[in-house]
Amino acid sequence: MGPTVLMNAGPWLPVPPHGYGGIENVVATLVPELRRLGVRVVLASVGTSTLPCEERVSVFAEGQFSALQRPYNQVCGISQAHLAGVVRELRDRDDIDLVHDHLEAVGLATLAAMGPDGPPVLHTLHWDLAKHPELYGGLDGGDRIRVNGVSAAQLARAPQALRDHSVGYVHLATPLAVEAHRRPRPAKGDHVLVLGRITPGKGQDVAARLARRVGFRLVLAGPVGPYHRPAELAAADAEARQNPDVRFFHDAVAPHVDGDRVRWVGTVAGRDRDELLAGARATLFPLRWEEPGGTAVVESLALGTPVVAIARGCLPELVEHGRTGLLTGDEEELGELVFAAGRLEPDECRREAAARFTPAVMARRYAALYDQLRHRGAALRAA
Repeated sequence: MGPTVLMNAGPWLPVPPHGYGGIENVVATLVPELRRLGVRVVLASVGTSTLPCEERVSVFAEGQFSALQRPYNQVCGISQAHLAGVVRELRDRDDIDLVHDHLEAVGLATLAAMGPDGPPVLHTLHWDLAKHPELYGGLDGGDRIRVNGVSAAQLARAPQALRDHSVGYVHLATPLAVEAHRRPRPAKGDHVLVLGRITPGKGQDVAARLARRVGFRLVLAGPVGPYHRPAELAAADAEARQNPDVRFFHDAVAPHVDGDRVRWVGTVAGRDRDELLAGARATLFPLRWEEPGGTAVVESLALGTPVVAIARGCLPELVEHGRTGLLTGDEEELGELVFAAGRLEPDECRREAAARFTPAVMARRYAALYDQLRHRGAALRAA
């Protein structure tokens, strides 16, 4: 029988999420393939999660994402309450072989604080490791805590103490990559797409400015803070601008949104999102940060849409320049590359995704890491 793994997705969104949800989408992609490999999964999430698994652990009935960017004194207990429920579960039972944690900072700190009697922990790092320098720079998880990145570039920027606990990296995956190269090729439209949460690091303001200057049609798809639809944001009061992403949108992006050359369509999910992505001439990533994982990148490739991006973070690992996308270090050059991307072959993108970014590839890598950590734990207990 395979191991029993407590998969900690956190308290912010259900699994799978309804539209936007980076970590939650990763968990929703990974768990079905792990179960096919014989892994029993206990999912720690919110009560509205519907992902099939062996058991669920919930503290909150619904996702707490709308509170995520409120002042610290209003939200500081949310992650802690969720982790307290996870720790109670681990202390009340002895059949959890390993914890696979995805909760930023507090998951790692809390599980490390359980001491040597806790189960082995694999903590996946989904974010910029320049954050939390005191936590990462002084990490001492002993032999029980290990971390993995979602790209080599991400780990290369990690503090030494974090790298000392690393077991390597696992690239993200998408179900869209399964049989991607055998699907009928969709007709391409004339729009360019930026897919993801609207925030300064993603550079939607750069994309909007270039679209107006160079002359391509741009669609921005993703939430602005807690607001998933334009009507929701339009109805929000002035207090909404306390959210930094809302303020960024109003100050830097909205002045370029004219409903024609540049459109913001809010969160797009399911088939609507896939059709919007597959029909784009290119996806644009005008990054201002070191993108760690790039879920939207692998989704774009799986649907046969070339990537045009600033060559930061994981992008050079995921995109082959001149074959599946075009990379540059100059954001002003992105506008020219959008038009050049039309010469790239969509089937090359899909073949690359089918070979490298399927859920089965990701799950086999994680299953191997689980075995490695369990054997390490068994050796320590025997000693």
